[in-house]
Amino acid sequence: MLYVVGIGPGGENYLSQRARQVIQQVEAVAGYTTYLDLIRPLISEKKIIVSGMKKEVERVGEAIQTALSGKSCALVSSGDPGIYALAGLVFELCRENNISLKDENKGDLQSLYVEVVPGIPALCAGAALLGAPLVHDFAAISLSDLLTPWKIIEKRVSAAADADFVIVLYNPRSKKRNWQLDKTKEILLGYRSPETPVGIVTGAMRENQRVCLTTLENLNSSRVDMQTTLFIGNSNTFVYEHRMVTPRGYGDKYNFEMQVIK
Repeated sequence: MLYVVGIGPGGENYLSQRARQVIQQVEAVAGYTTYLDLIRPLISEKKIIVSGMKKEVERVGEAIQTALSGKSCALVSSGDPGIYALAGLVFELCRENNISLKDENKGDLQSLYVEVVPGIPALCAGAALLGAPLVHDFAAISLSDLLTPWKIIEKRVSAAADADFVIVLYNPRSKKRNWQLDKTKEILLGYRSPETPVGIVTGAMRENQRVCLTTLENLNSSRVDMQTTLFIGNSNTFVYEHRMVTPRGYGDKYNFEMQVIK
């Protein structure tokens, strides 16, 4: 059995009950070192499969092989495993290697049981810390061009900006990828006001958590790293009492005047 488990933003408090249950019951746990450290108390007596960045294919392959050998295995990732994470790679490797999947609905006996266990994604954790920036339509875009050509990323940023989506930026900057965010800011300023609210959340729900609000014009890329998620407001997003808010549209339809209860 292979479980692809999202452990959320960090710490046991943000694990779902199902995620905790799976991690506790499996025989082996696979993951990136940083993610395993977040759940270390739960995995101390288990077989550990660990690998560094850019070793995702090897890590997923070993997790699949472990499950096929008869050991239950949890492949963990931060946030949600289906959002910029490894759930898709699991199914890609199964397809490319002709590994059939068990279908409980059909009641047949297939080779591998795979369950994807959802977790709190970074965009939800960050939004909660900022206030309510994602109450209306939004687009999530990764600025990492390691797997996606930069020309495609640019096109997506422009399209989302032109459509007035709130934009969530994943993987905005690393030591080697240090120019993409500035280029993205330049693109966005072609569609958005310089005063557009921007939320910067680093290490959400972890010990190194940092949350700050700025504007698109004043967005400083030096304050951003790979643990940062950026929230670019739309034309209606505002800041109230240190909270970033994107209105849903209730104010255009309903009377907001509250009567004092005596």
